[in-house]
Amino acid sequence: MEARDEGMPVRGRTPRPSKEELEAARDKVVPDLVAEGLDVLFCGINPGLISGSLGHHFANPGTRFWPALHGSGLTPRRVWPDEEDLLLSLGLGITNVVARTTAQADELSREEITRGGQELRRKVLRWRPRWLAVLGITAYRDAFGEPKAKVGPQAATVGSTRVWLLPNPSGRNAHWQQGELTEEFARFRRAAGIPDRSAGTR
Repeated sequence: MEARDEGMPVRGRTPRPSKEELEAARDKVVPDLVAEGLDVLFCGINPGLISGSLGHHFANPGTRFWPALHGSGLTPRRVWPDEEDLLLSLGLGITNVVARTTAQADELSREEITRGGQELRRKVLRWRPRWLAVLGITAYRDAFGEPKAKVGPQAATVGSTRVWLLPNPSGRNAHWQQGELTEEFARFRRAAGIPDRSAGTR
């Protein structure tokens, strides 16, 4: 699993959390961004300390999640972490395999991720999104007991919800450059039947 970058302001308008604030954010929970019947429920591994401190998903400025969302056509413009509520109006939501915040994802044990996968299934059955898009190969393999899973559509479903495995959008995931990551998000968007919302805005 990939480590996180901790530091730098978010969008330039959110104060950078201090070391003390980041440390105080350990084991906090960032509330799920979810509603019934979404088109896509994105699922990260777990929140980092910046997300825990600021209370927003994917708040680390090193993440490529938000640029990939827009570049792939899933959002009509670049959305920033403190605007995450806008996603619900687009039929998109965010949750995590493990709810608690850590400095790095490798602080989570395999057993904790497995338990998180069980809780994730319960959430999906409760909220019934059309698609569950899991962000991170290793986390997916451990959470779903699929050691050979690869990026792309998965044979397994959760109730009526189809599952797609996307790469970890961490800035430290050197296996996927921004362009490749964005194209994989776009491949998912097309498969999910979601129109290109960024057309004409670039």
